[in-house]
Amino acid sequence: MTGTERVERWAPGDQILWRYRDHARSPGGARVHICRPVTVVRDTPELLAVWLAAGTECVKPILADGTPVHEQPLATRYTAPRTVVRDRWFGTGVLKLARPGEPWSVWLFWDPDWDFKSWYVNLEEPRVRWAGGVDSEDHFLDISVFPDRSWVWRDEDEFAEAQRAGLMDARTARRVRAGGAGAVAAVRAWGAPFSDGWEHWRPDPEWPVPELPADWDRTPVRMAS
Repeated sequence: MTGTERVERWAPGDQILWRYRDHARSPGGARVHICRPVTVVRDTPELLAVWLAAGTECVKPILADGTPVHEQPLATRYTAPRTVVRDRWFGTGVLKLARPGEPWSVWLFWDPDWDFKSWYVNLEEPRVRWAGGVDSEDHFLDISVFPDRSWVWRDEDEFAEAQRAGLMDARTARRVRAGGAGAVAAVRAWGAPFSDGWEHWRPDPEWPVPELPADWDRTPVRMAS
């Protein structure tokens, strides 16, 4: 989508796709390797909020030999051949919050009894909107934020390995670190969305679980990076 194209705001209850492209560039565009059907909670010029329901059929990467990505040794995790599979989102649902232009999204996690657990700051490319949803690219590095306002960096080893494997150059890595510093500043100031009370939000029980469409990988989007 270019800056001149118009995408109408989605209404609460609309179903869209939240996708991430593969870090390995492919000829003619960027292949999508993560796709999660979600339900729109709020869509305004300031915030996109979506609900990823438990049991949703998603697309995720897996090694070509069937090994789950997280079980592959770190040294070869980003160089071993991969493919994608359909799978279900297990565990509890996740609320995702993203503000336009910010290089991260914030995910909220609860336990099965709706006791709030934590926020998860996923560092990523600012989302690109298209008619069927939003596209981004994950930046490996993440931050967990807890109800007592403490926080910790996550996946710094994966962030370093992605650079060694050539999936991220030094310039991009510096930009990601700067984005992470901005997120940490928001946590320390206890700004939005941490101070907005989203931990008390609950999904509409009438919302059906979205279905994964057959053409989930349609219209791949090129990112600026």
